[in-house]
Amino acid sequence: MAHDQITVDAQLLHQLFLRDTKDEALAKLLESVLNQILQAQATEQLRAEPYERTEERQGYRNGTYPHQLT
Repeated sequence: MAHDQITVDAQLLHQLFLRDTKDEALAKLLESVLNQILQAQATEQLRAEPYERTEERQGYRNGTYPHQLT
């Protein structure tokens, strides 16, 4: 498995330390991380970034979108 870098919004990190928005911020942080993992897995599976055309490409990214955590 490839090692990918997860980026985190500084505003979400700041909200984790505020009393009133802690649960909502944690949910948004988890959602962001999971969506990045899904994108990385799709890239690894297809052997190509979105819209990248290469000889090694193994398929298509039909209809991908960020998923909302419920």
